[in-house]
Amino acid sequence: LQVTWPYTLRTMATDKIPYRSRAPEFHGFVAWTSTALLFVLYLLWALLPDDYIVWLGIRWYPNREWAILFPAWTVTLVLFTYFAYSMLAVARTPSFSDMCSIRDRHSKFQQSNLSLSRHDPFIAATKPDAPPETYDMPIGMINRILYGAP
Repeated sequence: LQVTWPYTLRTMATDKIPYRSRAPEFHGFVAWTSTALLFVLYLLWALLPDDYIVWLGIRWYPNREWAILFPAWTVTLVLFTYFAYSMLAVARTPSFSDMCSIRDRHSKFQQSNLSLSRHDPFIAATKPDAPPETYDMPIGMINRILYGAP
């Protein structure tokens, strides 16, 4: 590849142009088109009177109540799925009295050897005009900040 001004790329005769399949484009087009067609058929089935459907040559079709029931059941299923996932997350959350809600194997506590670290290691580790690095704070420090308890 040769790069020339203004940012144009020229390939050498020996360079191979990578082949990129266009199958995803065709699959996306077919999926979009078939979805639109099915939606139009659904609307025609739900809204046309029986005489027109029979006139089109269709002798059997599902009961019209499914035009309302299917979307209602789908919405109910989606809402139930949201509720079930949120309840699973709540069930898997440890209680406040559990030690793993305070500290676990992913905890990262600050290691400081500065002279001010004996007073407050988080203040000692900061540089002027810079935010401190991200660390987990010890539970004792949280209690001192929130409740003023030693």
